[in-house]
Amino acid sequence: MSLYYRYHVFFCTNQREDGAACCADHGAQAMRDYAKRRIKALDLNGPGKCRINTAGCMDRCSEGPVLVVYPEGVWYTYVDHADIDEIIEEHLVHGRVVERLRIS
Repeated sequence: MSLYYRYHVFFCTNQREDGAACCADHGAQAMRDYAKRRIKALDLNGPGKCRINTAGCMDRCSEGPVLVVYPEGVWYTYVDHADIDEIIEEHLVHGRVVERLRIS
């Protein structure tokens, strides 16, 4: 079976209305938008390459903000653009998991 995308990256951007912890409280949408721009700038987007997507709640709120990279199912947390850049460079370009940001 051939994969349409080499990597599919889902960013939780959920905003909880009850005030509970959520990824949106950590600027998740802005970080997703940043990742999408970086992937395009590096010409890593499109079929056979990477796809950056928005996801609703992925039920890991206490570990957020979170993103998950498929097909491996590797979960990450992040703080800033440098973390996103590291995930892109190491995982999406070189296929190496960024252990310091990985959620087990």
